[in-house]
Amino acid sequence: MENSNKKSTEYNISQNSILRWILLLSGIILTSIGILGIFVPLLPTTIFFLLAAWCFARSSEKFHKWLHNNKYFGKYLNDYSSGKGMTVKSKIFSISMLWIGILASAFLLTDLLYIRILLLVIAIGVSWHLLAIKTAEK
Repeated sequence: MENSNKKSTEYNISQNSILRWILLLSGIILTSIGILGIFVPLLPTTIFFLLAAWCFARSSEKFHKWLHNNKYFGKYLNDYSSGKGMTVKSKIFSISMLWIGILASAFLLTDLLYIRILLLVIAIGVSWHLLAIKTAEK
């Protein structure tokens, strides 16, 4: 009985069609923001994919499976949400891209010292968070 309860919470599709459409649209928007976050240094990615997965689990089993099986970010989403962590390679890539984007933004896009300091503090915080995530084996 416990297994059936666990299975039913994975896909708890709403019976309310309006709510289901709102959640589906929200999931699509959150996924889009997550994808954008891959390229925009200050925009997080994982949290938007996790929120999208939650919306899809309540609106569309098809979209939920697509998100978790996506060849570009599905593995990272699954590893992060299951607590497996990030590989050393993905940590190095993420931190490198973060710092390239932050430094480019801080020194090419603004002359304001307080903005530069804020960007650097954010980069340090995000780097710390990425380093604190459990390191997964390949």
